[in-house]
Amino acid sequence: MPKLKSTHISVTAAEDVAITAAAMSDPDALPHSEAEWAIAKPMMRMGRPKAEITKERITIRLSRDVVSQFRATGTGWQTRVDRALRQYVAEHRLPA
Repeated sequence: MPKLKSTHISVTAAEDVAITAAAMSDPDALPHSEAEWAIAKPMMRMGRPKAEITKERITIRLSRDVVSQFRATGTGWQTRVDRALRQYVAEHRLPA
C-alpha cells in the first residue's frame, strides 16, 4: 500500500458504517450483484486492443517548419507524418 500523506484523515469504523448505509439506501446507486458482475466483467477491457502490427518508437530530428505544419493539422499529426513517410517509401523503393 502506498505511503499516506501526513495530512490524511482515515475514516472511522462508525463513519464507514454510516457511509455504507447511506449508499445502500439510494435506489439509483445500489451495488451490482455477483451475477451482474459475472456478466459485465468479460465486457470490461483496459485500454484499446493490441494492434496486430505494432509501430516502433524512435527518436527523429525533423525541421521545425515541417513539424509545425503537421502539428497545425491537429490531433493525429504523428499518424499523418507516418502516412507521408509511407507514401514516400512506396514511391521511392530502394533496389533490392
